[in-house]
Amino acid sequence: MAVIPVELAGRSYDVLVGRDLLDDAARHAAAFMRKPRVAVVADRNARAHHGARLEAALAADGRSVAWYDVEPGEGSKSWQGLQALTEWLLEQGVERGDHVFALGGGVVGDLTGFACAILKRGCGFVQIPTTLLAQVDSSVGGKTAINTAAGKNLIGAFHQPSLVLADLTALDTLPDREMRAGYAEVIKYGILGDRDFFDWLAENGTRVLARDPDALAHAVATSVAAKARIVAEDERETSGARALLNLGHTFGHALEAETGFSDRLLHGEGVALGMVLAARYSARRGLIGDADAQKVASAIAAVGLPAEISALGMDCDGRRLADHMLHDKKMDAGTLPFILLRSIGAAFMARDVELSDVAAFLDEQLGHS
Repeated sequence: MAVIPVELAGRSYDVLVGRDLLDDAARHAAAFMRKPRVAVVADRNARAHHGARLEAALAADGRSVAWYDVEPGEGSKSWQGLQALTEWLLEQGVERGDHVFALGGGVVGDLTGFACAILKRGCGFVQIPTTLLAQVDSSVGGKTAINTAAGKNLIGAFHQPSLVLADLTALDTLPDREMRAGYAEVIKYGILGDRDFFDWLAENGTRVLARDPDALAHAVATSVAAKARIVAEDERETSGARALLNLGHTFGHALEAETGFSDRLLHGEGVALGMVLAARYSARRGLIGDADAQKVASAIAAVGLPAEISALGMDCDGRRLADHMLHDKKMDAGTLPFILLRSIGAAFMARDVELSDVAAFLDEQLGHS
């Protein structure tokens, strides 16, 4: 088991990465259970697959579970979903000193974390991520949010978990498409700041996706450690370091918006294609060579992730996609910073990007010019 600290002033916490952590959850989370009944918010599918393991682990410690089921999908991250959850937590008598457990992927983690951020002005929570994407990204760092009609994750708060249990055996039941979507966030850490990790993934990515125990453990632990370093440096995304984690997201969120934030394009798939577009746009601006941009595209395509925008079959132009970016929460004083590449393993924030130029670039990628 790897223990990776997220070092924040006065609020540090550990991310545990290993196998069968669910079965020993009572011991790992002992400090965060004050009462004999534990409130657990769970993705309905995650509960079906892993709920019995968690319940048995807590029962062995003399504790019972109050379950709250969340329907899978981004639609649950809504005002209505937030209201229903917070009212249920109040009914359960959750107090400021209590901890709520979140079992599932990023949707459950985001929704539960935000609810805990505002419930009685803040209570604690423990993340038990059951998807690869959640284990390496959304469960670490304290970003919590819901979606609105205006866009994704526009209403939220920074609220750090007290503990993250990333049980690699939970990934055994994850559909292959979800594994690939999570892998996009893994390779992101290599592209933005670790060329050696990128090269390792180029050789071992298929082993990670096949859930080879050693390869999977190395990929998840390396990814979590990378994010922990960035979060410790820039918890609230004020210095610019944490913004690098948005590599691929500005393009990706626009693609998600155009496809209706639906199963047509999963978040990780959007990020994967967004990173290809960021690399190609970097090459277009003369920041990297075409060969490096192609290496990024090839590494992403090699594991079955989308690497060509035309494959989405969207009936739109570059301007329409660029217009979606106007709702990006990183918009500041009318300008939108883009995360671009100086090389593979060296991302930076560009503040001089014109959306009209992005629209023209996207038209080229769509085959409209």
